Amino acid sequence: MASATSLPVTSSTQPSTEDMPLLGRVGDAVQRDGKPLYANLFLGTAILSQVGIILLTAAVWTSILTRDVILFSYHPLFNSAGILLLVQAILILQPTHTVTQKRSGTIVHAVMIGIGFTALVVGLIIIEYNKFSHNGAHFKSTHAILGFVTYGILVIQTLVGFTQYFTPSLYGGVTNAKVIYKYHRMSGYVALLLMLAAVITATKTTFNINALHIKTWIVVTTSIMIILGIFPRIKLHKLGYRRTQGTQ
Repeated sequence: MASATSLPVTSSTQPSTEDMPLLGRVGDAVQRDGKPLYANLFLGTAILSQVGIILLTAAVWTSILTRDVILFSYHPLFNSAGILLLVQAILILQPTHTVTQKRSGTIVHAVMIGIGFTALVVGLIIIEYNKFSHNGAHFKSTHAILGFVTYGILVIQTLVGFTQYFTPSLYGGVTNAKVIYKYHRMSGYVALLLMLAAVITATKTTFNINALHIKTWIVVTTSIMIILGIFPRIKLHKLGYRRTQGTQ
């Protein structure tokens, strides 16, 4: 559309190239004005992540609930539920770009993270109780070691994420707290990769081989789908990278 002076008029609601995702077009990862927050869960490549995480969760739950449920069974049940919620928390916040969207998105993100993290902690408590009650060996498998590292990162990630937004005074004010936003985002994506890697290595544990029989290829395939749905929606400027004029 042109004005009376024949100069082009740019819509104030049009997202800038700073909102360009890692792959694709601006609209693939930007919440449009007037669109509900929940639409972010399926925006652009997010649908691929949704299919992946739903299939992964279904594979875990089906393998467990079609057999006799024991105390140990609740470890993968709670962990898979926790990962499901954490994926939703990422997807719902990624496309936000206005102040209002970011505020509402962050609150929902925090709630999902809180519930998901709680589920993961319950899963950890169950496995530790089970090992102690049976005098089982700790950190014997790759899955156990990787899981422990992932839990540690998630604890830091959750605490920093909550405090930097809701109690910025701990960092000397809002300005200082915002400085570490990009590191929180980066570590969040790293934590996601570690969680998926932990699930993949879980298929090589004795319990899965002898009882659950969850196929490694299923977990690998669905994990790749989750990654391919989330990572293309990453906006580089939120990680501290700026696009130059020549790359727009």
